[in-house]
Amino acid sequence: MPRLPILKTYKLFIGGKFPRGESGRVAPALARDGQTSLGNYCVASRKDFRDAVVAARKAQPGWAKASAYNRGQILYRAAELAELRRAELEAELTRAGLRNAAEEVSQTIDRLVHYAGWTDKFGQLFSSVNPVASSHFNFTSPEPTGVVVAVAPDAPALLGLVSVIAPAILSGNAVIALASETTPLPAITLAEILATSDLPGGVVNLLTGNRAELASHFASHLDVNAIVDASGNAAIGAVLHGGSAINLKRYTRREPDAAESPYAILDTVEQKTAWHPIGL
Repeated sequence: MPRLPILKTYKLFIGGKFPRGESGRVAPALARDGQTSLGNYCVASRKDFRDAVVAARKAQPGWAKASAYNRGQILYRAAELAELRRAELEAELTRAGLRNAAEEVSQTIDRLVHYAGWTDKFGQLFSSVNPVASSHFNFTSPEPTGVVVAVAPDAPALLGLVSVIAPAILSGNAVIALASETTPLPAITLAEILATSDLPGGVVNLLTGNRAELASHFASHLDVNAIVDASGNAAIGAVLHGGSAINLKRYTRREPDAAESPYAILDTVEQKTAWHPIGL
């Protein structure tokens, strides 16, 4: 008798745990031929997103208080674990029909290392001592904005996801990321890596599902401070951008294949200015 293979159901990643979607909905992840089923993934609902925001808000203050050096160690640890599981990540991308899987995984790991190195340096680059016309010192320094929604591109599915997550969390933000619609499985494999990398639960939350269904909820949620949109979809971008008027959340459009850059960090930080009197 031929054996029926048991396909894995890839769950959501919320608050450091892997729950099934609140609605119970799952969808098949198909290969590029549109026929071969690679597994099943949970379709996130509005309730799942709200749970992720609660988890992110709870985790963010402690993550922001961690030393920059410690945040860099944790990001570097994630890169180490991704290197150990690179064969699995390559297989996820290859099964989905991508021809440059090995190159994308290498770039993903390198990008984690790149941003790990910026945790204790971006403050020096983007801070300033400002001249003022009074007997005061005036300093400006970047601080995390809080809870960030990051919408990953369809391609590159894995590299694009890391490119919207890493610049946001390195400064002390917590992130709710929506994975690629066409290639969602590598995102949850990445979540399994992050779950064992000493990253506190809730700092990164990963959802899989439908952008069109979730975009309006991302835009309208009052406890979201910023949105980074790498979807490459003008209609989705318009919905997400429209939400910035509700609670003045920041909206940033990112190219799906954006190169690594420290200036991406500025999309999710606020500049804080402090005055200090000059003593006699």
